[in-house]
Amino acid sequence: MTRLVVVSNRVSIPEEGKPQAGGLAVAITGALSEHGGLWFGWDGRVKQVPSNRPSVVTRDNIDYATLSLSKEDYDNYYLGFANEVLWPVFHFNLGAMDFQLDHVKAYSRVNARFAEALVTLVQGDELIWVHDYHLLPLGKELRERGIRQPLGFFLHIPFPSFDLLRALPCYRELLEDLLHYDLVGFQTENDRHAFHEALVETFDATLEGDNVIDCLGHRLRTGVYPVGIDVDEAIAEAEHAITQAPACQFQADLGKRDLIIGADRLDYSKGLVQRFNAIETLLTHFKHRRQRTIFMQIASPSRSAIPEYDELRRQLEGMAGHINGTYADIDWLPVHYLNQTYAHADLMGLFRAARVGLVTPLRDGMNLVCKEFVAAQDPDDPGVLVLSDLAGAARELSGALLVNPYDVHDITSAIERALNMPRDERRQRYREMIDVLRRNSLLTWRQRFIDDLAQQVG
Repeated sequence: MTRLVVVSNRVSIPEEGKPQAGGLAVAITGALSEHGGLWFGWDGRVKQVPSNRPSVVTRDNIDYATLSLSKEDYDNYYLGFANEVLWPVFHFNLGAMDFQLDHVKAYSRVNARFAEALVTLVQGDELIWVHDYHLLPLGKELRERGIRQPLGFFLHIPFPSFDLLRALPCYRELLEDLLHYDLVGFQTENDRHAFHEALVETFDATLEGDNVIDCLGHRLRTGVYPVGIDVDEAIAEAEHAITQAPACQFQADLGKRDLIIGADRLDYSKGLVQRFNAIETLLTHFKHRRQRTIFMQIASPSRSAIPEYDELRRQLEGMAGHINGTYADIDWLPVHYLNQTYAHADLMGLFRAARVGLVTPLRDGMNLVCKEFVAAQDPDDPGVLVLSDLAGAARELSGALLVNPYDVHDITSAIERALNMPRDERRQRYREMIDVLRRNSLLTWRQRFIDDLAQQVG
């Protein structure tokens, strides 16, 4: 088989006796193990004078090659351009964009540095698969250094509409960067359509069918590859977690009360403020839910060096305190807000115990939490998923109750409907969604992209 090279901003190097962080890491290492290959990217460390020579370690037939970042590049490339420019714009939040020329220069500089190091490691017969918004220009940098192997790029976050995209001063350059890949993959058809529209409006590109583009002398294919989960593993993890002492104690403490759960990275794109407002509205207008309902929001710390994230944390803490101060009783606390990171197994146990999974991002490329919530359910007595219709997963999970994440009353009404839903309807919705998860599994996502990229050989 052709050797595979995977490039991502961060590289997950397996440690002896420790599980890998996240299903995507498992999928990528699985592909690398199957094909033999290399995983290249940032090692997560910041050094005063980082080496330009990658550090390489080998684990189970996979080479992991990593570079460190300087403090300046970490601040300007990672926190600056990637997370204060691209992230907000691609998530429809122009007000959070902080565009600075130094950040653009650092973004280009780091991508060039990555390309310079990577070309010393490739052998000439690989498939190269680049991941996500941190590395949009990497394909161009590699081509300029003589790389002729098939280059694929997959965007894990949404692609913005053209009117949003052109708010970026350098949007033309970013579009041109993507033209150097042979295959560009997206989570949804809407994202692919937005990319096509941007190329047509900006460069008068020509589209051939649904997936071939001719633009500025380049010819590339596009595809839709919804990221999934390992369904059987998620089910097994939830079934095991619910039998363990912490989960049993939690269920005993919960008693006959209904658990509504959200579990997200602390980020303004996740719709957490609107979600808290919906919970307050539920307690205000559906008084029978008082004493009977508990809302647990787990918000894992994220990018604390960016001021907007610290402000969001303080805002949510204040909202949780306000709701609890208004509605709590001696033996009942309606909101449990946890600004911590929990083990995945613990989360799956909590999902299994919940009557409602509340996943309401203002915009999301896919969202795997909602898929894990579905997989965690008891097929005989499943909970109900309330899902933002602006999450990529909404295109697949029609069995969820879809809501407008900006409409607090819509979210509240869906929660009330979910808590009242008959068991037969819940079972039917669960069966529909679990079938979709099996068809669009993590393995399917990985294999479809690699197979399509391999067609570019020769």
